[in-house]
Amino acid sequence: MKTSVRQRIPGLVLLLGTMIFSILPLLSMLSAALQPQGTVPLGLSWPSNPQWHNFLDAWRVAEVTPLLVSSIILVAGVVPVAALFAAMAGYGLGQLKVPGGTVVFLLLLLGLTLPREATIVPLYYQLREMNLLNTRLGLILVLIGTFMPFAVFWMRAHFLSMPKELTEAAALDGAGPWQAFRHVQVPLAVPALASLCLLLFLWTWNTFLQAIVLIDDPSKRTMAGALQNFVGQYSTDVVLLNAGSLLIMAPTIVVFLLFQRHFVKAMISGAVKG
Repeated sequence: MKTSVRQRIPGLVLLLGTMIFSILPLLSMLSAALQPQGTVPLGLSWPSNPQWHNFLDAWRVAEVTPLLVSSIILVAGVVPVAALFAAMAGYGLGQLKVPGGTVVFLLLLLGLTLPREATIVPLYYQLREMNLLNTRLGLILVLIGTFMPFAVFWMRAHFLSMPKELTEAAALDGAGPWQAFRHVQVPLAVPALASLCLLLFLWTWNTFLQAIVLIDDPSKRTMAGALQNFVGQYSTDVVLLNAGSLLIMAPTIVVFLLFQRHFVKAMISGAVKG
């Protein structure tokens, strides 16, 4: 069924407005990052002599290289484990009749309502008792636990949208719950898993509060922790701050553009229903 141009105009206007709303801040940051260092950029104006070396200076001042390595280690530790646990838990809550599953799901929903600021102090003392303070392993465990409520909710919604007949047919062929999960459900859950991994990557990469509080060594934190290197005791270099912010945002933008097709497919196929 084809839609007329008149019917498509509201959607196109909304899409155009969303694009402008998303791109303008990036353009403003880029124009500010290319201004001479020590100045205070005002508004959105392209400099007559762009200072492209500001990005190299920001990389050096913020000591981005060790933070980049640390962020990659954290992402590699958080995303696969959290996605695996979320897929298994979502399958159990969405497809299997797990005893106490409703109570577990309600507890997970309660976890979604807890702000991170309310849990950071108990986590600090708990990691200190476990001798995991100031370690990447401790931060990885904290991030996995922090992301788990939403991740399980996401995957449960996907598995709820899958027909029960698939699991029943696998059972008739002699497949147990694990075999049905591995060979039937997981291949069908690739869009939902890919979109979940994308979200987990973005959240882990941009983690700031937990990294600052739970890790004293700046080289073990995430890329977002580099922003504090531009803030001095008496002044802030706004130009380098914008350049550093763009450097930190660049990997997340690239990853999102590469995997946005899976994200949209998961949204369309009903991965957020339920």
